[in-house]
Amino acid sequence: MYAIVDIETTGGHAANNGITEIAIFIHDGNAVVESFTTLINPEMHIPLFIEGYTGITNEMVENAPVFNTVSARIYELLHDKIFVAHNVNFDYTFIRHHLSRCGYEWNPKKLCTVRLSRKVFPGYQSYSLGKLCSSMGIGLQNRHRAFGDAEATTILFKRILDADENREVINTFLKKGSKEANLPPNLPKEQFDALPSSPGVYYFHDEKGKIIYVGKAVNIRKRVTSHFGGNNTSEKRQDFMREIFHVGFEATATELMALILESIEIKKHWPKHNKSQKQLEFSYGIYDYEDQNSYIRLCVDRVRKNIKPLHTYKKLADAFNHLQRLVLEFNLCPKLCMINNGKEPCQALIAGCCAGACQLNEQHEIYNQRVFAAITDLSTRDSYAIIDYGIRENEVSCILVDDGKFYGMGYISNTANLNNADAIKSHLSPQKDNYFIQELIGMQKRIPGRLIRFSDN
Repeated sequence: MYAIVDIETTGGHAANNGITEIAIFIHDGNAVVESFTTLINPEMHIPLFIEGYTGITNEMVENAPVFNTVSARIYELLHDKIFVAHNVNFDYTFIRHHLSRCGYEWNPKKLCTVRLSRKVFPGYQSYSLGKLCSSMGIGLQNRHRAFGDAEATTILFKRILDADENREVINTFLKKGSKEANLPPNLPKEQFDALPSSPGVYYFHDEKGKIIYVGKAVNIRKRVTSHFGGNNTSEKRQDFMREIFHVGFEATATELMALILESIEIKKHWPKHNKSQKQLEFSYGIYDYEDQNSYIRLCVDRVRKNIKPLHTYKKLADAFNHLQRLVLEFNLCPKLCMINNGKEPCQALIAGCCAGACQLNEQHEIYNQRVFAAITDLSTRDSYAIIDYGIRENEVSCILVDDGKFYGMGYISNTANLNNADAIKSHLSPQKDNYFIQELIGMQKRIPGRLIRFSDN
């Protein structure tokens, strides 16, 4: 037995919206045996654009029953049936959410007529209910009203049943572990089935092929599956599911490579639904300049155009902490490094913290030698490669850092010369460095036995 359902609502997500109308057709596989429809008072204001879309006004639902008063009848009709709807997870999340608030636990098997139609009737330009019904000659009265849409969905479902004569498609969809009921309505299952269980990066595309989300995973298939499970009723989740039409992937040998590739791709495509890693990378820097007394000063300031800093940082605190370390290590003057901003000289605050440059008691030539040593230390960058296993047996993966910056990554024959940075570069495509990648590689660098160090520049 099937319960074919359509609802109208006050908005696109269940958590903060109500149901304004519901229609249920009980189908035994041959014909409709029972039906139920009613307007519902959502106990909240219906937005003007929703009124225009559905034709259901606040006045129409003013004296309609609230969901709680019809919940028992709705549960009675639905609880032992296979739940069917066009874009089934939209209707399912709303009804499940509201039944749960009324004390009913409801976890039905589900069928989506969008996904079924794509499988049974391939080749249509659009699988939206209105366009599909028009293409198939199915009459659709009272569009965007629960009864009219549910009635058209019932006719469509009957055609699916007739075309799927031996129930092979439907039984496959209902089979435990098929994932059909949880996948976004417009995502072909063949693309999901092609996902590997390896590390890598996955891409969600919209109808026009634009990348709308990039993610990384230790297990691509498992991670993509997690996006579609659960009962998240938020607006963000519902919009996200509706926009996914395609999924692609790029496998990597290691999780670190997946993390780096994810960062590269987010910076490259700026996907709509990615929130992290879309902020300014290097906001602060350490700069040097010569004052009127010929002392070389160091200071922290925001990164500015046309002025190259000695070193850059994401956070202000990181820049100051590094500068303070240089002051202590090279016995620099805190006042000349803009750390001591008080009127008192450094020695009056902490004895022996500087040699008196801030009071002109130390010759600038002598003081500047220590500043130059600090600048050299600040500018010193390692060059090294992180070598790990590859995707294929005859290769290794390689992540190259050149002069302290991420150069690129890729796969190299395990017989290649790995002791020369320039030789490795010939096998890799250069990539744009960023702060997140530097942090990732910095953490990985501390794992012993996996580095090939070339030279300190």
